[in-house]
Formats: sequence, structure tokens, C-alpha cells
Amino acid sequence: MSAALRRSFTSLSVPNYRRYFAGQIVSLSGNWMQIVAEMWLILALTGSGLAVGVTSALQFLPMLLFGAWGGLLADRFPKRSLLTVTQTLMTLPALALWGLTATGVVAPWMVFALVFARGAVNSVDNPTRQSFAIEMVGSERVVNAVSLNSVLIHSARILGPAGAGLLIATRGVAPCFLINAVSFVAMIVALRAMKPDELRPSPPPPRGAGAVRAGLRYVLATPTLAIPLGMMAVVGTLGYNFQVILPLLARFSFDGGAGTYTALAIAMGAGSVVGALVAGARGRVGPRLLIASAFGFGAVALIAAGAPSLPLELVALIPLGAASVTFAAGINSSLQLAADPAMRGRVMALYSIVFLGSAPIGGPIAGWLGGAIDPRAGLVLAGAAGLVAALGARVAFARASAPAPRHDCEAVRPRRGRSAEGAGDGRRACDHGPAPVSGSA
Repeated sequence: MSAALRRSFTSLSVPNYRRYFAGQIVSLSGNWMQIVAEMWLILALTGSGLAVGVTSALQFLPMLLFGAWGGLLADRFPKRSLLTVTQTLMTLPALALWGLTATGVVAPWMVFALVFARGAVNSVDNPTRQSFAIEMVGSERVVNAVSLNSVLIHSARILGPAGAGLLIATRGVAPCFLINAVSFVAMIVALRAMKPDELRPSPPPPRGAGAVRAGLRYVLATPTLAIPLGMMAVVGTLGYNFQVILPLLARFSFDGGAGTYTALAIAMGAGSVVGALVAGARGRVGPRLLIASAFGFGAVALIAAGAPSLPLELVALIPLGAASVTFAAGINSSLQLAADPAMRGRVMALYSIVFLGSAPIGGPIAGWLGGAIDPRAGLVLAGAAGLVAALGARVAFARASAPAPRHDCEAVRPRRGRSAEGAGDGRRACDHGPAPVSGSA
């Protein structure tokens, strides 16, 4: 095994993280199986691209509404215990959707309601999981752990859709929901098997009113947090809408079915895994990486928008997946490293809001563009978002790193051979206004 590949998996040397990793791969695969089934079910029930966008929006709307308070809970309570509760609650919407679909009484409004309920639990679960990584592995391995989390997510994006496509084609959508409900057991077992004394919990914040506003003020006053979050707000809202774009591409651009959708999801997931492994081997993150990955995401999204055939689209989605995960993992890692430990849950909640909570805005936009113009229009919008984020971040980072303007005055030294009249010893010349008068108030 090469040194770079060993660096990609260094966090797995931590026993608690190894348990977490094993539980997550099962749970997230089930979750992606359910997401694919939900989107295909709502498309079958309504035949509407906008309805697919609304489904995606409802999944993430609770993050936009409640995510900041979810982050506060993550700061105030032990994250391992909180995750045990949220993972248990996540089983309920999946079981309900399985029962409704299996009995044939499911209607679009029921899907919408249960998707929203799952999103409400996720508004606590996601910021807790995001800020839990550094407690398991420490700051020296957090970039690697975040990248391996991305490997988990995008490996699940391969396994989940592949399993969902097979089940939908042979058994229908109902088994996907039941399997997801059962998959949460693996994560609950992994959490309970952890050794609490090997975790590195963050100190809880002082209780009192205004804790959520304090987190927001802290981020706005810290450029190393505000700029990456701004980048993610732009790309997350307008670019990360693939749950809406891919089924529309499959159905309307390539005249395919569930198998075509599954192939598109697998291609993008495969690229994402490669991108995550490369990011994990790097071990560090900085402004240059964030800007480059945003630019790369935008450029490849525009290439994917122009792919004229399904085979070329599959090829284009591989580097798009790699660029998307490199950008998201870079933002995530930079925030965890820059955040004060007592604020980390709230900072990562804001990350979750702009990454996931922006979907209620971007999802319907992508769905509307796909129905009114062409599904490829969503990829064009994603490309433009990446390029704008890269350009804006380059300007913002340059301004943040520029030295503050000097307000003291340089002593003027008379030129040799000229009179020093008007520039005698002890006098200063200022280019920003007159010098203060001695003794003035």
C-alpha cells in the first residue's frame, strides 16, 4: 500500500471512528436507497419535475428552519447520546412510508409530509454528526476524517441507488423504505459500542438567551469562517441539486427509466469516492484549494451540461462528482479547524444550513428549469454558481489577508541639499488628513 493511500485511511486507526465508519456505511446506504425511492415514487405519482423539486425541498426545509437550533443542541449535549436518539427517530418515517406504499394507499401529500418529518430529525442529526468527527479523531486527523466521511456518503450513493434500482425494477419501491428503517440499527449499535473515555468532547457553551445569535455573530466576524460559508451558500443553493437534476436527465434527456437514473447516480458517486480519497491523502486545506475546487466544479458542470449522449454524460459525471466532494470536504474541514470548540456545533449547523438547507430554494429552481427549459439547464446553473463562488472567494480572501491601512504617519526626512523648512525634525507628513493638534480634546 502506497504512503498516499495509507494517509487516506489514517483515521481508521482510531477505534471509535472505525466503529462509526462501519455503522455509517450501512445506515447511509439505506438512506440513499430511500432517497432514490422517494424521488422515483413522486415522479411516478405525479409525472412532474416540479414535484420532484418540491420533494427535495421538503427534505431539507427543516434544516433551513431549525438547523441553527440543532447546532445549539449539538453544542449543549453529548453528541454520542444525541445521535443515538436521532438515529432511532429516523426509523419512524421510513416505516410509515413502507406501510403506506406496500398497502397501495400512498398519495403525494403523504410522501411530502413524511419527507418533511425525516428532514426535521435530520436538522439535529446532521450538525451533530458534522461536529462529532473532530471529537473522535482530534484536530490532527480531522481533514482525513471529513474526507473519509465523504467517502462514506458517496460510497453509499453508489450502493444505495444500485440496490434501489434493482429493487424498484423487481419488487417496487416499498422494500427500499423497509431496508432503510432496518439500516439504522447498525448505526445505533456502533454508537453504543464506542468508548466514551476515548472521545474528546468540546466544552458546552454557557446557557442563556441569544446563544444562536451569538454563533451567527461569531461567524460573521471571522473571515476564515464567513468566506467558506458564503462559498457554500452559493454552490449549495444553485449547484448541489443533483437529486432533482439526475432523475430529470434520466427521464427526459435520455428517455430512460430507473436503470438510467441509477447509472447516472453511480457514475457521480464513483467520482465522488475518488475525490474524497484524494482529499483525505492531502491532510490540509487552505483558501487556494477552496477556490480551485469551486472553479473546477463549475467548469466540469458546464461540460456535463453539454454532453450529447448518455455514455458521455456518464463520463462527465465522474469528474463532476470528484470536484463536488473536494469542494464540500474542503469547506467542512476548514470550518472545523477554524471554529472555536465551544462554537463548533453552531458553526457546523450553519454549514448544514447552507449545504442542505439551501435545497428548498435550489431544488424547486432546478426542477422548474428542468421542466420549463431542459434538465441540462440545472447543470448550467450549477456551473455558473461554482465559477461565481471561486471568483468571489478569491477577492474576499485577498481583502481579508491584506494588511490594515496604516493610520500613523511616516517621518519625513529632508532631502540632502534642500531646506528642511516645513519638514523639520519630529514633524510627520500624513496622506490621510491633518495630524492631531497637541492638547486637543
